[in-house]
Amino acid sequence: MLTETLSICPDCRTRIPARLVKTGEDWYMEKTCPEHGFFRTVVWRGLPALEEWDDYAPPEETAEDAPLCPDGCGLCSGHRQDTCCVLIEITSRCSLHCPVCFAESGEGCAALEKTPEELYRDFCAMTAENRRFIQLSGGEPTVRDDLPEIVAAAKRAGATTVQLNSNGLRLASEPGYAERLRAAGLDFVFMQFDGVTERPYEVLRARPLLKEKLAAIDECERAGLGVTLVPTVVPGLNVSELGDIVRLGVERSPAVRGVHFQPVSYFGRYPAPPKDSDRVTLPEVVRAIVEGTDGLVKTEDFLPSRCDHPRCGFHADYVVMPDGLQAITHKKGASAACAGGSEALKNRRFIERRWKRDAEAESFSGPADSFDGFLARLKSHSFTLTAMAFQDAWNLDITRLRRCSLHVYRGGKIVPFCANYI
Repeated sequence: MLTETLSICPDCRTRIPARLVKTGEDWYMEKTCPEHGFFRTVVWRGLPALEEWDDYAPPEETAEDAPLCPDGCGLCSGHRQDTCCVLIEITSRCSLHCPVCFAESGEGCAALEKTPEELYRDFCAMTAENRRFIQLSGGEPTVRDDLPEIVAAAKRAGATTVQLNSNGLRLASEPGYAERLRAAGLDFVFMQFDGVTERPYEVLRARPLLKEKLAAIDECERAGLGVTLVPTVVPGLNVSELGDIVRLGVERSPAVRGVHFQPVSYFGRYPAPPKDSDRVTLPEVVRAIVEGTDGLVKTEDFLPSRCDHPRCGFHADYVVMPDGLQAITHKKGASAACAGGSEALKNRRFIERRWKRDAEAESFSGPADSFDGFLARLKSHSFTLTAMAFQDAWNLDITRLRRCSLHVYRGGKIVPFCANYI
């Protein structure tokens, strides 16, 4: 276990030493800023044990060799992972005003947005460096009436996959809109989906939204678009609904391709230092999913991220069969084998296979329990459970940051996601 690392002061953002310490079954980050004092933040609670989960050993280097993370990202030569997915914000406008928005989006100014042709040049710069999995984000990208042209520009620039980050409201309210995006080249939708009751939406999004979310899934299903549900997980709010979100996703397969859990992090629109009781850690998310699905999902189905740092996320891979879920999580090639950066490309191809819909496989009419039927089912009814635990100024671990494969395109530079928003 690596217990010594580097972080930043939450007040002045100065880089300072930090360490991970264990108390009982829980792990905490401790750090001291010469000017602003001592900080202690929980980073891991309970089982699966961190010692068994985190097998990543960073390469040895002297303090003089270490890059000055998180300042000056571009990416630097000291970054330890290539790009899996590159995110670009195409608007700062949004149709919601979420209290937990990391991008601090709102009204914005349409006049400051790049045109599709200007974005096309950005897309070409990304694909020229083999960054071909492009994620359109904001703000809320669907507030732009020219979004289909932007999707088409990304494909014209050579993107193999175009993903839309969306709250789903326009998809739900405008008949035929999802079909227009699909025709332009959109591959799948990463849709904000916080629960199966209205309370999570009322707290996190300031209005009831469940009806609109379900309608957006319906529209994507008709358009042949895959949907990945994305809950922001907040303790005391929707942890008890995680199992039901998984069940809903399975019931809506093959339109729903999986659930991507995001434990709440505290950057952007958040007014005060968070307490440990405000945090939910990865093992707690795993336990909540397992307990909430009554045996449909098992603890042993989950593995740490094969691409990013193991403390950044997990994955579990399934096929939705007529009688339930068949786990097919690959048990080899855990995070210790990821040191060279090539796992980013493997991860990108994995996501492209699992989250895109396959119309030909969906049309297979043979029995699902035959060999050909299972192969078709593997393509048509793939289902993944994944997570990304974003870091904020209180728990930023530079060892984790240097393994990041989710990057943001900003001002001609490629920046690790968490470094972009802290």
